[in-house]
Amino acid sequence: MPLVERDYFKEPFTEAELRSLLGDRPATDFFSWRSPTARALGLAAKKSSLSNDNLIRLMIEEPNLIRRPLFEVDGQLVAGFDPAAREQLSKLVGAEIPAPKKK
Repeated sequence: MPLVERDYFKEPFTEAELRSLLGDRPATDFFSWRSPTARALGLAAKKSSLSNDNLIRLMIEEPNLIRRPLFEVDGQLVAGFDPAAREQLSKLVGAEIPAPKKK
């Protein structure tokens, strides 16, 4: 399976690209609520009042608010590299995805 890598800090998503990538999935699932940027902007306290459109706009304006890494496999989008994300990714690619080595 070929891997296409994109640094979305150097090549930011357009709104149309991000909407297409998210599809029907809620932006909140791919929003980095614990990022320093989200904390600095006080977004966690506003979480319930932010619409999907608000979140997408914020993600376009500030790519740090997009959970990383993002993997798209056969139309399925997986965000992050925590154990649950690795398990989901492993099922999609049909191979075990090991945890990162500790430094």
